[in-house]
Formats: sequence, C-alpha cells, structure tokens
Amino acid sequence: MRGFGPHIRCPTTHHPLPARTTGETWQPSRHPRGVHRVYAAHPAPKLLAVRVLVIGSGAREHALVLALRRDPAVAALFAAPGNAGIAQHAQTKPVDPCSAEAVVALATELEADLVVIGPEVPLVLGVADAVRAAGIACFGPSAAAARIEGSKAFAKDVMAAAGVRTAHSEIVDNPAELDAALDRFGPTWVVKDDGLAAGKGVVVTADRHAARDHAAELLEQGHPVLLESFLDGPEVSLFCLVDGETVVALLPAQDHKRVGDGDTGPNTGGMGAYTPLPWLPAETVTAIVEDVVKPVAAELVRRGCPFSGLLYAGLAIGKAGPAVVEFNCRFGDPETQAVLALLDSPLGELLYATATGTLAEVAAPEWKDGSAITVVLAAENYPGRPRIGDVITGAGDGAFDGATAVLHAGTTLREDGALLSAGGRVLNVVGIGGDLAQARANAYERIGAIKLPGSHYRTDIGLAAVEDRISV
Repeated sequence: MRGFGPHIRCPTTHHPLPARTTGETWQPSRHPRGVHRVYAAHPAPKLLAVRVLVIGSGAREHALVLALRRDPAVAALFAAPGNAGIAQHAQTKPVDPCSAEAVVALATELEADLVVIGPEVPLVLGVADAVRAAGIACFGPSAAAARIEGSKAFAKDVMAAAGVRTAHSEIVDNPAELDAALDRFGPTWVVKDDGLAAGKGVVVTADRHAARDHAAELLEQGHPVLLESFLDGPEVSLFCLVDGETVVALLPAQDHKRVGDGDTGPNTGGMGAYTPLPWLPAETVTAIVEDVVKPVAAELVRRGCPFSGLLYAGLAIGKAGPAVVEFNCRFGDPETQAVLALLDSPLGELLYATATGTLAEVAAPEWKDGSAITVVLAAENYPGRPRIGDVITGAGDGAFDGATAVLHAGTTLREDGALLSAGGRVLNVVGIGGDLAQARANAYERIGAIKLPGSHYRTDIGLAAVEDRISV
C-alpha cells in the first residue's frame, strides 16, 4: 500500500519541494509550520502516517470519517465537534467550527497534518485560510473562492465570464423593484436567497403570490434576492476535486430536495440521494467536466482566487445539454454519504493531494461495482422547527455491516447513554447493492428498524431511476 504519493508541495506556498531519492520519504511535519524531510534506512518508501482532523458534525462528516478510517495511511483521526455516531469511529473534540482561531488552535494541539472542513459556513468565513496560514494542509477553499457558494451573484458573474450555461437571472435588493422584476420571470418562478441558506432558501413555484411572499420575506431580512428562469430536466450533482488547475470528477449523484414523496412540499437540505445514475451517459459527465467545471476553475485562477477543495456542480440536464443550477464549495449532503460508500481508493490520499496541489500526481479514484443510496430520517416538523430530545432506538453503531450503515446527523447522547434526536435531519441510512433496486431494498429494510417518535422519511429515493422514468 502506497502512502500519499511520491511528491509533495509546501501546504502554505504550494511550491514544489525537492524530489525524494532512494531511501528517502516525505512525511508531514509535526510542527505546524511546514514540512521536513525524513530519511529512512530502508530502500523502499514506507507508508506515511498522517493525522487528520475533520471539521463538522453531520452525516456528511460521519461519511468522511468512515472513508478516512478505511485508509491505512491515516494514523490518527479526529473530528470536531462531531456527533454521537462519529464518536464511535474518531476521537471527537469540542470546537466552534466557525472560529478560525479555535480550529487552528485545535489542529495545532492535535498535531494534525491535514484539516478537512465539511460545512460551507466555516469556508465562507475563511477558516481554511487561517489553517493554511498556520502551515497546516487544509482541504477546503479560501473565503474568496468559497464565494462561488456564498454569493449566487458572484457565481453568476464567474459563470458568465467562463462561458458556462446557466439560468437567466436578476438580483433584486430593493423591495420597490420586486414586482416589476417578478413580471420579467415566470411562471415558473425561481426565487433564491443570494447568500447561504442551508439548502432551504429556494422557492420554485408557479404561484406568483408565493414567489412574491418568499422574496419579500428575504428582502425584509436584509438579504438580496436572486430571481432565475426555470431550468427543466433531471438534476445531477457532480463532485469534483480541484487543486486550482487539476480537476478530478467523482461519481455523479442525484439529490432529492423536497420533503415529500413525489417531490412535494418545501425544499430541505436534502432527503436522500443515490449514485451512480444509470440514465446519465458517461459522455455527459465528461462534457460537464470540460465545459463547466474546468472553465469555472480557470476563471477563479484568473481572478486570483484559485479553488482548492471540493467543487460541487448542481446541474439540470435539459434538451440543450447541462446547465448549472448552482455551485457549492464543499461535499454535498446527503450525496456524499452515497458516493463515498462506493469509493475503493484511499480517501486520505485524494484529499491530501488536493490540499497540497499534487492532485495530478495521484491515481484516479476507483469505484466499487453496484449502487449506493442514502435515505434521510428527519424529525417531526422538519424542515420547519424540528421536534428534538426524543429517544432513538435501533440505530446501531454506525459502521457498515456489509449492506447498510446508519450515519448520524442530528444526534446527541444523554448522560445515561440513550441516543437522542438533536436536529432536523437526524440519521442517514446508506444502502449498497449490486444494483439500485437492491441498494434501495437494503436501505429501506434498515431504516424500518429505527424508532424515533414523529420521524418521517421519503419512500421514493431513487425510485424513478429504478422504474426507468428518467431520460436525457
């Protein structure tokens, strides 16, 4: 088993360090100010022992921890703040993920070689910048590059400059201009919060009154509103590792954003996802990488804010081809839980190479055969104010049992050890199988054994694909 690749760059400057010679290996420094040489007595490279700190507390971070735990090169694994499930697979530490000072202090205390930032808010606030400034490799973009998610207006400007297809749009920041702007769109109206909204700031509706009410509420809160033309066609989430210049695509997935079966009810942070997409041609994925992701990455480099981390393109596949719905600056939740379940390559190596500017020097990721699905178990009232504090039974230990795993999102432990609900999206059940139908069967059998008063989940995740009702 190899380590994290034969070459390395300084995590701070990304300048190449001297190539190793026979009997010499590179190992991340235990000092937070960079990298030093380790001279080995033996002629063959040894496995690098890397200490990884994952920042976040959701099911996405639980999935990252499980995948990193499978990588033999990861010698020590920490998560902060983590959750009750993550604590069974990594050492958890209390931290405010949005405090750059606190994250840097913790990473330094733990002698972390790599910090992986899961959620978008710390990235937009510049936590990755602070970690890198401390000389520690960090998987996650700078605050400047994270604007690709943090400001939809910025993302639209980047896409226009890069020549990337997206919906026609208009920013409204004055309530007096709202009605006239709505007249220039719809039906169907697409109304978005220009900033971060945890996936719940979007309303897509044929009802002009509903569109206006949502826009007016956002403006009243001081948030600029983005109005968009409606993009038709099935949606695709494509995750790409990007280290500024190099782009490596992971498996495409499809998210289910609405709370109810049949895509009914309000938008959520995501109620489930599946991968791969049997209805999506491989050449379409190639086209997305070449015509969408690479031009956007190049434009960010041109603007002086190269992207380093996970660039997530959300697209609609219409008759005219792919068009961008949104960009995110991090692993998507819940798609990550399904995608990483099929990863058959060392995740730590991929993340470390991305963070250190050496992505072109590692092998392309390999994937297990079959399909994976994740189904979200949500608390009563979600996506409104969720009911919390109820006892959960039947969740298990969070590890894969061969066909399923239960990942924790909004959970906590009571003093007596009872598992309690502590958020809107409480648990994710991941199922894998030889095909999507089998993965679905495994996931739904497992989720049926979990008991949480008032909870709900969608029963149709991936069903349209199984029934061959999606085409492009």
